[in-house]
Amino acid sequence: MRRHRFLCLAGLASLAVVVSLSAQSVAIHGELKRWHKVTLDLEGPLASENGNPNPFTDYRMEVVFTHAASGLTYRVPGYFAADGQAAETSATSGRIWRAHLCPDETGEWRYLIHFRQGPMVAVDEDPSAGAPLEPYDGLTGTFTIEETDKTGRDHRAKGRLEYVGRHHLRFAGTGEYFLKIGADAPENFLAYEDFDNTPDHGGRRKSWAPHIPDWRPGDPTWKNGRGKGIIGAVNYMADKGCNVISFLTYNHHGDDKNVFPYVDPDDRLRLDCSKLDQWEIVFEHMDRRGIYLHFKTQEQENDQDMDGGDLGPERRLYYRELIARFAHHLALNWNLGEENTNTHEQRVAFSRFFERHDPYHHLIVVHTFPGKKEEVYGPLLGDASALTGASLQCGRSAVFADTLEWVTRSAAAGKPWVVANDEQGPANVGILPDANDPEHDDVRRDVLWGNLMAGGAGIESYFGYKYANSDLTCEDYRSRDRWWDQCVSAWRCFMDNGVPFWAMSNQNDRLSGADGWCLAGQGWFVVYLFAGDASAQVDLTDNPGPYAVLWWNPRGGTAAETGSVTELTGGGVRALGAPPRDPGRDWAVILRPIEGVVVEAGDDLTVELEPGQTKAAVTLTGRIQTPDDRFETAFWVIDHPDGGRQTTAFDPAGTVIELPVAGDYTATLQVRVQGRWYQDSLRIHLRPFSWQRTFSLAPVADAYLENGNRFNNAYLKVEPGRRVTYLRFDLSGLPAGRIQQATLTLTADGDPGNGALRLSRGSHASWTETDLSPATAPAP
Repeated sequence: MRRHRFLCLAGLASLAVVVSLSAQSVAIHGELKRWHKVTLDLEGPLASENGNPNPFTDYRMEVVFTHAASGLTYRVPGYFAADGQAAETSATSGRIWRAHLCPDETGEWRYLIHFRQGPMVAVDEDPSAGAPLEPYDGLTGTFTIEETDKTGRDHRAKGRLEYVGRHHLRFAGTGEYFLKIGADAPENFLAYEDFDNTPDHGGRRKSWAPHIPDWRPGDPTWKNGRGKGIIGAVNYMADKGCNVISFLTYNHHGDDKNVFPYVDPDDRLRLDCSKLDQWEIVFEHMDRRGIYLHFKTQEQENDQDMDGGDLGPERRLYYRELIARFAHHLALNWNLGEENTNTHEQRVAFSRFFERHDPYHHLIVVHTFPGKKEEVYGPLLGDASALTGASLQCGRSAVFADTLEWVTRSAAAGKPWVVANDEQGPANVGILPDANDPEHDDVRRDVLWGNLMAGGAGIESYFGYKYANSDLTCEDYRSRDRWWDQCVSAWRCFMDNGVPFWAMSNQNDRLSGADGWCLAGQGWFVVYLFAGDASAQVDLTDNPGPYAVLWWNPRGGTAAETGSVTELTGGGVRALGAPPRDPGRDWAVILRPIEGVVVEAGDDLTVELEPGQTKAAVTLTGRIQTPDDRFETAFWVIDHPDGGRQTTAFDPAGTVIELPVAGDYTATLQVRVQGRWYQDSLRIHLRPFSWQRTFSLAPVADAYLENGNRFNNAYLKVEPGRRVTYLRFDLSGLPAGRIQQATLTLTADGDPGNGALRLSRGSHASWTETDLSPATAPAP
């Protein structure tokens, strides 16, 4: 295995770090920050899209990225990227082979490149298929990741959106749960004239011209200003407050026929590098604007195209390329097919492929006909497949019942699904343009609130084919401008008021006296009334309260209001009172626990002083949640091991305290809300610096005996914390043979000379680095 050491300059807006070799180079570039796209480019074998060997099938590049401190590892598929600038040059050949990492930890990361060559090796599941391609296979290096500097809607401020065994996804960086609100149409979103090699079957290729004015200086383009229309469309949706756009990535032989990732859509073993790079520019902008990417990988009309519907070489390559090029995006799902007609066994195989090869384990869903839900979804529940969600298609009036059914059944099967409504029938109607349905009363109730009140994950809006700006013809999202306002209003009802929707379930039996739905959990209640009046009652028998009663206008409200009853005491069936106005219209009522205060100090901490340090800076990241996000005062009380005490104001972004001596501290977060005090504590163990460590290592290529040659005075680099020390050890006197295991024990007060290294013979194997790594630099 080769090892190439190089300097990584972190902290610049965009940078590349290059390892120059005799025949090739590796570059790490991008913003080297947590949750940002980090790209590894290898200058590898010259290839072309239509050449032989086929660069998409006959080479297999994979990169293993490992976080040095935690051992967290991602095995990421790589891909052929032509000249590395194909979005601009439309190049079809070149030497650039690329892989993307989305790092979720700061600090040092290592990479190890696996590069193999052989007929169809890229779609062979056998790791040993083909043969290593020298001199690229085995290249290694390191780079350093800093903390993100992003804020707001940008997904890089929130982290990866993950399936966490609930009915809602959660951002890994902030812990925030997600409700999606946005567009299912047009399904041919990517049938865009500014993408290379996009045909115009049926005259349906898009210019997105109505959204060109929504493009802003500083937004991306390619090839001298192309892309402004589709980038502007993304901006419009984000500016409205929507957070998802759905699109097909393959509709050859489908309704539109203009979207495919290939040079020739009938040759599904050769990809179009420039088109896919241009797609990536749009997807990256969507990530930055807080737009979730819904990848619909096929549709009913073409789901037998690849390998006759099986998971054969064409489909494996298609999925592998989607994962390699786009899985680094932070918020997305893989949809196995729209109105899918594959067999159950094929769907299971598809889902398992994504489960095995997507390093980030994004949500996996499938979409099917309304009458096929039992046939399709039922056998996929629980561990029968890798499916983690459902993309529902149903008539508008069935959204609530269908959502509730699959939320309930998936939970009972042991794997709660993320259940969204992504297409509303009838197919010729869907969500009408504002000009045809300015109020949207029925779909607001039946579709939007129907999904949310059943415990669903949100909706995407389908545009019926009978009306302007339809599922195939839409180029102007403003055609549903008023509808987006109502969607975002529903989202804000839950998010702005701190409703713990992820821990709530439908409990309609608590509602009486009026038609509507009730969602309840963690002491909270949300009631959606079809016609708000003073007759509605909620059963609070097992919830003593007290509760604040807040009314939300689903027709476009932006803030909670009060009605005739402002507070309720539980313990029985209680009337909600009259709405602020518009009796007879739909209203949502939030019962917010007045005592719903959460104070969390955080987990216990263990901190070690650095060499020469006598005190340490520690950041406390406690959490305070109150019904209205307000509190009167909050501060930390730090009790020292010697009996001393210090008080520091609470900072929601992180409170830095200084601990002067080693020992055990107690940090208590104290908060006063409406005249009452709440508190929570954590322990901090500050230990003195010590070299007392034991490192157990797998075999090391630099430290073995071969052909009678003894590598005396080899060096090891030890990195406890940020300290770096080189240790010399002597292999003389050992019998010939390779080292199978090395255990290093360091004791005493920072004097590595008192350490001892024990080496044992054994068979050779590859070296796995943990806290200890070989180095060639001389000891200081």
